[in-house]
Formats: sequence, structure tokens, C-alpha cells
Amino acid sequence: MKDSLLPDELVNKAREVVEANRKLGRRIAVAESCTGGLVSAALTEIAGSSDVFEAGYVTYSNAAKLSQLKVSEEVVETFGAVSVATAWAMARGALAASDADVAVAITGIAGPGGGTAQKPVGTVVFARARRAADAREIVADVKEFGDLGRGGVRLQAALCALELLMPVSDAPGP
Repeated sequence: MKDSLLPDELVNKAREVVEANRKLGRRIAVAESCTGGLVSAALTEIAGSSDVFEAGYVTYSNAAKLSQLKVSEEVVETFGAVSVATAWAMARGALAASDADVAVAITGIAGPGGGTAQKPVGTVVFARARRAADAREIVADVKEFGDLGRGGVRLQAALCALELLMPVSDAPGP
């Protein structure tokens, strides 16, 4: 029997993230919506991940985003749950709620329903916030994965989130 429940490519990427952040002594947190804890699960598949993994927040509902990560109701109502503004607020909220040095947030539409003409199934928004960064530094991106099926969208979103947790060579501080 295989040692991991998750796809090899996801576990291998999580291993890279854990090892790279361990070398820097950097703690990480994740705020997940459409991935439902998949990124956190991938990180914790790695033995010794507790050296770097501080916290994972699964805030699937808007109410959870507001209560757990302190995303403002105005942001969600104005821009929607799947938006750069909400993802950025989720990442900042994960930093505020934890002792992590960096946090990544993921929010999107995995499908099969829930998509619109403006935000079709497969739309996922990511944001990364660093504790030591200037408050005006916003690292966020919208990806259109297309309708890969629910599992496919979630896998691609998790892989992208893990990539955002890799240290950036030109970034000052943790």
C-alpha cells in the first residue's frame, strides 16, 4: 500500500514546500475555501511538516471567512467570495490568526455548479501575504483552469497554492 492518500504530484510539491521553508526557518499558514483542506492535507503528509506548518483554516462558507479570518462583510458583498479582495483578506486574516510568516489563501469555483458567465467553473483566486511585507504589497492571481471536473480543479488549485508557498529569492525577510 502506498504511504500517501493523495496524488504523488501533490505530495511531491508539498515536500518541496516543507523542505524549502524549513531551510529558512519560515512558518506557513493556509486559508482554504474551494480546496477544502487539500493543501493542509498535502503539507501534513510530509513527515516533519510541523517544523514549518503553523495552521490551516478551511473557511468554506462566507460566514466562516468572516468569523474565522475576519474578512469584512463589505468585501465579500462588494467583490464576491471568489475575488482578489476576498483572497487577500483571507491571507491577511490567516497571518493575523497565527504565528506564521507567510500565508496563502485559495477561493474559487470547483464545480460542477456555481459558475457564472463572469466567474465560470474552474475560476480560482489565490493570494499570498507575508508578515514582514509592506501592507501595500499584494500578491494575488486569478486562474481559469476550465471545467476539469471538481477533483481536477481542486488538484490544480492546491498545486498553485503550494507553489505560492515556495520562498521567493528576491523577497526580504521570511
